[in-house]
Amino acid sequence: MSEPTRRISDDVAALSGDAYTRFIQENLRRVFLLIYRIVGNVDDAQDLTQETFIKALQSRSQLKELDKAGHWLSRIASNTAIDFLRRSRRAAYGDVAELAGPVAVAPGDSPEQALLRGERKIHLDGGLAALTERERTALVLRDVEDMPASEVARLMNCSMATVRSHIANARVKFKRYLETRKY
Repeated sequence: MSEPTRRISDDVAALSGDAYTRFIQENLRRVFLLIYRIVGNVDDAQDLTQETFIKALQSRSQLKELDKAGHWLSRIASNTAIDFLRRSRRAAYGDVAELAGPVAVAPGDSPEQALLRGERKIHLDGGLAALTERERTALVLRDVEDMPASEVARLMNCSMATVRSHIANARVKFKRYLETRKY
């Protein structure tokens, strides 16, 4: 094993204890939001987020480069959410009022900025709720997670043409949803 490869392997192996806690803290919100946007249920998303980090810890030996850990974790999260949907064959996207919930106020935000962030969250959640399970999954993986269409097709077990169709349909529905919400 070459010295750089050995060093990377040592770094990955060291991803335990405090380093793993830091890794979880840095990625927890992003992973939860990714899963939530796919499954549409807060309780399920919380359980699947925990499952994702357990899988990541168990398979950390597969991680070859630490700078790609975020992408690696996103793949685990996506696969976990998609597998859940396949098992349960449901994606009862929660009630928009429930989804809106409290909006985190960023430091330095004015009340107006916090209100606008809350409205955007309601619009986003409502738009996602208007999509089918497959459209929502394809859109989130492609547009939010920035995965290549070929990877989305592989994760969803369908062709790239089908993925492009799901994404196009989702964008049209999402745009239509937003247009109906304008005042």
